[in-house]
Amino acid sequence: MSVVGFDVGNDTLVAAAARQRGIDVLLNAESKRESPAAVAFSHNSRLIGSHAASASASHAPFSSVKRLILGATGRDPAASLLRDVPRLPFPVSPAADGGAAVVHADHVGRRIPLSPTHLLSMLLSYLKQLAEADLGGAPVADCVISVPCYFTQAQRHAYLDAAAVAGLRPLRLMHDLAATALGYGLYRSDLGGAGGPSHVAFVDVGQCDTQVAVVAFDASGMKVLSHGFDADLGGRDFDEVLFEHFAEEFRDRYKIDVVGNVKASMRLRAACEKAKKVLSANAEAVVNIECLMEEKDVRGVIRREEFEKLSAGLLERVVEPCKRAVADSGIGLERLHSVELVGSGSRVPAIAKVLAGFFRKEPSRTLNASECVARGCALQCAMLSPTFRVREYEVQDAIPASIGFCTSEGPISTLSSNALFRRGLPFPSVKTITLQKNSSFNLDAYYVDKNGLPPGTTTNIGSFQIGPFQARTEASKVKVNIRLNLHGLISVESAALIDYYQRNANSDDHMEVDSSGDDMGDKSRSERSIQRQDLPVTEYIYGAMSKQELLEAQEQEQQLAYQDKLMERTKDRKNALESYVYDTRNKLSERYRSFATDSEREEISLNLQQTEEWLYEEGDDETEAVYCSKLEELKKLVDPIENRCKDDEVRAEAMRELLKCIVDHRMAAKSLSAPERDAVDTECNKAEQWLREGWQLQESLAKNVEPVLWSYEIKRKEEELDMFCQNISRHKASPARTDGSRGSDHMATPDRD
Repeated sequence: MSVVGFDVGNDTLVAAAARQRGIDVLLNAESKRESPAAVAFSHNSRLIGSHAASASASHAPFSSVKRLILGATGRDPAASLLRDVPRLPFPVSPAADGGAAVVHADHVGRRIPLSPTHLLSMLLSYLKQLAEADLGGAPVADCVISVPCYFTQAQRHAYLDAAAVAGLRPLRLMHDLAATALGYGLYRSDLGGAGGPSHVAFVDVGQCDTQVAVVAFDASGMKVLSHGFDADLGGRDFDEVLFEHFAEEFRDRYKIDVVGNVKASMRLRAACEKAKKVLSANAEAVVNIECLMEEKDVRGVIRREEFEKLSAGLLERVVEPCKRAVADSGIGLERLHSVELVGSGSRVPAIAKVLAGFFRKEPSRTLNASECVARGCALQCAMLSPTFRVREYEVQDAIPASIGFCTSEGPISTLSSNALFRRGLPFPSVKTITLQKNSSFNLDAYYVDKNGLPPGTTTNIGSFQIGPFQARTEASKVKVNIRLNLHGLISVESAALIDYYQRNANSDDHMEVDSSGDDMGDKSRSERSIQRQDLPVTEYIYGAMSKQELLEAQEQEQQLAYQDKLMERTKDRKNALESYVYDTRNKLSERYRSFATDSEREEISLNLQQTEEWLYEEGDDETEAVYCSKLEELKKLVDPIENRCKDDEVRAEAMRELLKCIVDHRMAAKSLSAPERDAVDTECNKAEQWLREGWQLQESLAKNVEPVLWSYEIKRKEEELDMFCQNISRHKASPARTDGSRGSDHMATPDRD
């Protein structure tokens, strides 16, 4: 058994599995530890991961799914995607609710709309298949999936919906840096101690965002004290600086406008990403692209100093989430044990330099920058799974944004603020509120501070309808339990109506009788009675999929998965036909040469040539049935020759087996009586004579004609001889009968009086 953790990044996918011996990062079909987070469609097939990235030349893959999720559930139409859309190599159209969140794919002769949630489910399905392949086909369901700390309720619901479509059961949606911190602290023995907990700042500069967390470690576990983030600052922004620089340079030097050409922009952005990586270890990088646009080859050079000057504004922004995280943590910079730098975008030397200036110490790189999140998720999954035993280690995360509740009368206030769940408090957490309500009402959840959310994100979370109900007294109250669970999701766990009323002890409905006959038993007494009634709760989360939409997405995914399997089988049949053509051609000139006549070789060679040409022309995209039919037609021509060849190879061995059988039975017959021995010798002589005549006739024939002595006939003759001789041996072994005994083929009957 193993449990898995998935890191679904904006650019790459990483899967890790926890096993008895530790944590392993899983390899994809290309034996790589990271896979591109991309999905591509042709007219009849779907490609995911590496296959989608390699097909980008002909079919622009759908990528940046994390950014699409961020924009799709923001409710402010396209606000979060305004700066992303120009970078995407595919069009994004408005969804039914007005958000810019739907892409379209041409697949199997129809145009299908795909939501970001469905695209995410395809990536999760790919990771699920990758994990199952690593486990030898064992099903995978339980997992832990990483999410950015700034994800809202709607975006977290989108991840859970995508997991449901993919057939996964997430045990937890875990913040990226909480997972990183778990992988960092679980195996460390130098954190915490008599002097109190050790504080470590984690800075994750990813492909599209920057996240910071301050975490306290001691021997018993870890506690996230604070989060900071910039949802629009990542490694791709440094790539974009280079892209804009070279796009302007090529416009002036080569008179081409790369920005207006989608394919040219994709190629230049890929070259700029490589140049950025080169500048991480070298003082200079060269961008050299052949036939970038209008059949023009381009070349550009940039030095690291120039790149850092162009990126000055971005480097200043790196510090801002660090400031917020340190301020919210309540500890000073001097109390930090270390600063850990991770993330695919963290390799820019200038970023480490800026962070060293702010934290007043050099950032460490003790963790694998690309794999630490997946490893931490796998560890957390092992802790939550009943199939693993992991040492006691508490993992306590912090609420990244304050959440409040309100009714039609206004906010539900606490002593300090309008936030019921304040930023920085640990979760999971449960709060109980008591409201004076006489009938059904709505409880609305919202983010208290808009500045604590990514730009363009609404503060609305959702609405919970409590009821319907009708209170019996004016003193009735509604007690509501609100939970912030492991996924970071708000839900109304339960609601109950509490009725308080006075009850008369001598009323008609409630009569108390004092059996002692004391006069005090007749006096009326007033008692306070409490009655509890559970109330229904109806939940609506802004931006989340409805049950109907989820069912439609699952049905669409099943159809796409069926088409994937059909295309995989078709591909296998096509490859089998192609392999048969090449294999038969080689055998025809070597192994089968002496077993085929000239006319047979010519006919088969002609058919092989025609099939090969058909495969690379009109037969390049055919159905499974057509490929099977073509293969059967070829086999009808080749099978007779193949049968002659195979039979010739095994005939000699079959003859040796029959001769050995004859010798063995002759030797065994020496212990038999004379009549039985003669019967065995006669049968052996017949078999030997049959074999000699058949062999002589076969030797007189050419190999390219049908054999007269088949190996299966020799084998059958051996079986017949063996059965005959064994029957005689069993007859000898049976006990001698008395004169009055009956034959063995008659049933014996008892004597009767």
